[in-house]
Amino acid sequence: MMSANKLEASSRQTVNRQKYIVILIVVLAAIVLIVSLSSFYRREVRYAHLNLKRYVDNPVIFPDGEGFDASATFNPAAVVKDGKVYLFYRAQEVWFGTSVIGLAVSEDGFHFEKMDEPIIVPEYEWELLGGCEDPRIVKINDTYYMTYTAYDKKVARLALARSKDLIHWEKLGIVFPEWGWSKSGAIIPVKINGYYWMYFGDSSIWIARSKDMVHWETDRDWIVLKPRRGYFDSKLVEPGPPPIIVGDKILLIYNGADDNLVYSVGWAIFSLEDPTKLIARAEKPILTPETYWEKFGQVRNVVFAEGLVYFNGKWFLYYGAADTFVCVAVADSLESLIGYPLRSGG
Repeated sequence: MMSANKLEASSRQTVNRQKYIVILIVVLAAIVLIVSLSSFYRREVRYAHLNLKRYVDNPVIFPDGEGFDASATFNPAAVVKDGKVYLFYRAQEVWFGTSVIGLAVSEDGFHFEKMDEPIIVPEYEWELLGGCEDPRIVKINDTYYMTYTAYDKKVARLALARSKDLIHWEKLGIVFPEWGWSKSGAIIPVKINGYYWMYFGDSSIWIARSKDMVHWETDRDWIVLKPRRGYFDSKLVEPGPPPIIVGDKILLIYNGADDNLVYSVGWAIFSLEDPTKLIARAEKPILTPETYWEKFGQVRNVVFAEGLVYFNGKWFLYYGAADTFVCVAVADSLESLIGYPLRSGG
């Protein structure tokens, strides 16, 4: 028979094991709770402050019913010069016809006066029939650089032009002659690690680099952003306006389409130290088709951002709506524009 001392010791061991198991369960439950709360908090931080507001009197540019922009005005680039917003927009006389690039100027960012004639028109073989599409503009030193799509109705090719005054443009030709189909170049307007960098592409997003802004190098393996199954960008991703540098981060607004070809606007953040390194990415779009202008037009259910400027103390995001109109949405800060913290540690 077991002695009283042995029985007491055995009982203490049983109690200790039970205490250990209870403590272990409590600790594991606490860890699960902390992880869950942490994930919830991150999601709340990411989206709680999204405050991008559409202008109530959109669209800000629309077809005139006659002339070079009779039927469609969309996909605008934007730049601020001399206290005014210069908006370069894709224009068509007829739907799905040849595209040219028009210019409109505004003193308040909302009310624009159009120039009578387009700024960029098809001239070369690779631009004929399809035309010149979807501009994006940056200023480097005293020169403006415009990327645009040259389209011959067979192959779209990323092209480059430059100007000193935003009115007279010198075309520099195709950026990647050997590449074939290429579109949508969004250039970081400062050198990083000795190079200028450009995000481009309209299926995935690639990166290219240049020492002089004219000659660019890239590789088909230099993919930095891909579509994601089950998200608003499941079908394709395409750069939006030129990226913005914020502290040690690069903010790229991009456009994405889902499997139903509904186009929305999202964002990605890359490292300033390494522009190929993705740090964070939107889980939800910051802009998706909601209004009549965005749902009905030449191509239904499209919002497509290409212009972003800081003007009069606010950020103006200009976008094409349904491949027919130009609209704008405004935010007080970049953080409220994307709903994600951009400051150090965010």
